[in-house]
Amino acid sequence: MKTIKQLERLRKTHELIKQENTGSPQEFANKLNISERQFYNILDYLKEIDAPIEYNKKTETYYYTSSFDLLVNISVQVLIGDEVRNIYGGATFLNKKYCTARLVQCTNLN
Repeated sequence: MKTIKQLERLRKTHELIKQENTGSPQEFANKLNISERQFYNILDYLKEIDAPIEYNKKTETYYYTSSFDLLVNISVQVLIGDEVRNIYGGATFLNKKYCTARLVQCTNLN
C-alpha cells in the first residue's frame, strides 16, 4: 500500500504544478500532507525524470517551463484458482518514455 500512496502523491504533485497552484514549498507540502523534506524528495524525483520545473517567487508557485505530462496508473488484478495472478503496483509514463513500474506475477503451486 505504501507504493500506491507514493504514486498518488506523485500524481497530485504533478496536477498542482500543472495548474500552477502550489503555493510556497511549505504550503505545497501541507497540501500533500507530508513534510517539507518529503516534498523536496518528490521534487527531486520529478527533476531526475527530466520534469522542467521552476519556482516563481513573485507568484509563489511551481510551474513547468515547457510542455510536460505525467501519467500515473495504479491497478490491481487478482485471478482465482489455477489462473496466473498479476498485481500491478503502478507505472509512470513521461513524454512517451516509460519511467518506473512494479509487476508481481504469482502462480498457484498446488
